[in-house]
Amino acid sequence: MSNRTAEERQREIVRVARATGSVDVSALAADLGVAKETVRRDLRCLEDHGLVRRTHGGAYPVESAGFETTLAFRSTRHVPEKRRVAAAAAELLGDAETVFVDEGFTPQLIAEALPADRPLTVVTASLPVAGALAETGTASVLLLGGRVRSGTLATVDHWTTRMLSGFVIDLSFIGANGISRKHGLTTPDPAVSEVKAQALRASRRVVFAGVHTKFGAVSFCRFAEVGALEAIVTSTLLPAAEAHRYSLLGPQVIRV
Repeated sequence: MSNRTAEERQREIVRVARATGSVDVSALAADLGVAKETVRRDLRCLEDHGLVRRTHGGAYPVESAGFETTLAFRSTRHVPEKRRVAAAAAELLGDAETVFVDEGFTPQLIAEALPADRPLTVVTASLPVAGALAETGTASVLLLGGRVRSGTLATVDHWTTRMLSGFVIDLSFIGANGISRKHGLTTPDPAVSEVKAQALRASRRVVFAGVHTKFGAVSFCRFAEVGALEAIVTSTLLPAAEAHRYSLLGPQVIRV
């Protein structure tokens, strides 16, 4: 096993990370038959190439043009943190009457946390969001038409963006695969990026909600600068110093 080239080892590490959601240095060292320091070196190299993010004792895969997790997978990761973030984001509703809710698991939780005691119109490209809200009957739901992406069950392409361009929306709750101070908000798929960018253009206020693992991650397609956001809602797992650096670019940063 240990006579693999560094490239072969690294390819295997990425494969395992994508298949399981994360990798552990000790386990990889044992499986690959190499020293832990060799694995750490491999992970540093993979991080430099934007394929993984290192954590204490391991790493997790970065979503890219060639790899994106499914909604089903996202609904199993960091769930308590996502619920806290979603609840705090929903509290930023203010006097908004029209709301865009993005695709993804955290935005789905935001939709479920929206108040039921006032008239709201929710615009979304997400079938799960539309389904959840239509079921409760507390909001008027406008589902954007278009091609449905299988992994995320959300609509994309020109039908979606054209419908969205006809609205003026009070507040958008936006998700992303990555947010960084240098590269802004990014997502792997150009078609998804177009929908998100159009939602930003249509909105008076924009709130980004995401767990700590999104920060510093960079994906393929940029759809917004950090300065376009009114607020960023995340958890206290994002260090205060890092949150402050984001706030210097314009948005209020809320850690829960």
